Amino acid sequence: MVSSATRPAQVLILGTGIAGLSAALKFARGISRPIQVTLVSKADAEEGSTRYAQGGIASVWSKDDSFEEHKNDTHVAGAGLCHENIVNLCVHEGPDRVKELIELGVQFTKLVPTAADSTEGFSLHREGGHGQRRILHADDLTGWAIEKALLEQVKATPNIRLIEHYVGIDLITEGKLFKRWRRPGRCLGAYLLNIRSGKVETFGADVTVLATGGAGKVYLYTSNPDTATGDGIAMAYRAGAEIANLEFMQFHPTCLYHPTARTFLITEALRGEGAILKTLAGDEFMSRYHPMGSLAPRDIVARAIDMEIKRTGDKHVLLDTSAISSENLRKKFPNIYETCLSFGIDITQKPIPVVPACHYTCGGVLVDQNGQTQIQGLYAVGEVACTGLHGANRLASNSLLEAVVFAHRTVAHALPWLQTPQFDSETPLPAPLPEWDVGHAVEIEEQIDIAANWLEIRSLMWNYVGIVRNDRRLLRAERRLEILRAEVDTYYWNFLPSLHLIELRNLLTVAELIVQCALKRQESRGLHYTTDYPDRDDQNYLSDTII
Repeated sequence: MVSSATRPAQVLILGTGIAGLSAALKFARGISRPIQVTLVSKADAEEGSTRYAQGGIASVWSKDDSFEEHKNDTHVAGAGLCHENIVNLCVHEGPDRVKELIELGVQFTKLVPTAADSTEGFSLHREGGHGQRRILHADDLTGWAIEKALLEQVKATPNIRLIEHYVGIDLITEGKLFKRWRRPGRCLGAYLLNIRSGKVETFGADVTVLATGGAGKVYLYTSNPDTATGDGIAMAYRAGAEIANLEFMQFHPTCLYHPTARTFLITEALRGEGAILKTLAGDEFMSRYHPMGSLAPRDIVARAIDMEIKRTGDKHVLLDTSAISSENLRKKFPNIYETCLSFGIDITQKPIPVVPACHYTCGGVLVDQNGQTQIQGLYAVGEVACTGLHGANRLASNSLLEAVVFAHRTVAHALPWLQTPQFDSETPLPAPLPEWDVGHAVEIEEQIDIAANWLEIRSLMWNYVGIVRNDRRLLRAERRLEILRAEVDTYYWNFLPSLHLIELRNLLTVAELIVQCALKRQESRGLHYTTDYPDRDDQNYLSDTII
């Protein structure tokens, strides 16, 4: 054993989105004991869901708004499953966390030029489900503005080691180390694959933070980047952590429909400014589904579009932006304007063709109000986690809010323990942790089977476990996933790990968990709509689904 008194405390953070970057900066600034932070990115550090977030971050900022209104909007969207204490702390702590982002250099859009140190005069968007304008944004590229500012701070912080192109394979726990399979014990770090070298490396840690994002790539059509393969959820589940509410996969109602475009998200803020959803025949239809019309919560809008597409046989619907001036479209939504124009769509002249696509994972690794899982030393922050904020449906722009609030709370919870005298004597790491055992595995010669299984998982999830479900489809998906499990396990145990094989294994695990959660909830609530149980059942299902 190596005494922890002779070394800095080790923090391992997997993921370089807003949650991972925020946590890394706050851990690195721990004052009473040296802390070495290792921050891991699966691709280039800036790649991930955060950089593609268009809308913004929800926070009570205007004198016309209130904490009570933000909380109420969150609860209404969450369809009765939001945890009241979590909603309360996120909404109340939100403004302070936003101020920290501004201090770190995030340039939110302002209405008029003001003094450099001012936090007043910000432009506020309104999105679906919000009763007030409370979305701080950086034009329509908010995520990129946040990612860029935080990454610059991280790269300038000496005790943060940033490593790119590494993917997590499995967490190291005392249970696995000492063969106590039913008792995971403390998390001791993780095995990571160096994607470029093909070698598996061992990373020991006193605290491990999963900030790996969501699992949108489990579906055939998604607004998520290629990195969103549910790695953190799958690793935590295999390690013994509880997973909750994965039946609630949020489909963004409006993604660009174009034969030569990868799915491109069209922000809800356009509807907040007056854009209206219409059929190809030009008929407004959302007023038939909800009193808020095109500004209804995401689950209702996505389901309505799905129903209209099935009713008409059309491949998409239209987002009519004619109520917004050409000047405002170009000024407030420059990225959307330029991107659509590159595909031959001038949004100042004609409507945008849109379809729903999987967008956000509302469930995930179950954590408490400090981001802590059931495994000591293991935290989960951001989209990978299920905190209780989103309930059955995430309110628009609450995701970036949740990420910064829980990054702060995770560090505030872990730092005192890392800095106490008891840490030196009670929690030494085994030295060294065992290296990855390749056994008799060999290099895989053909990738065709992995590619075929990847496509099959995503297709069957889209067809059978999508926006509208029933037990027949879910059971068929479950049976097919069981067959795929045998095939994927054979690949995993017989061939050396590769990025695509690891992602396939994780996608399959997440797909199985989504189906298990969906079968457990025999009602329709929020993002989970089943034709077998079309009504909400508060008597039997007003609780989280925990696997």
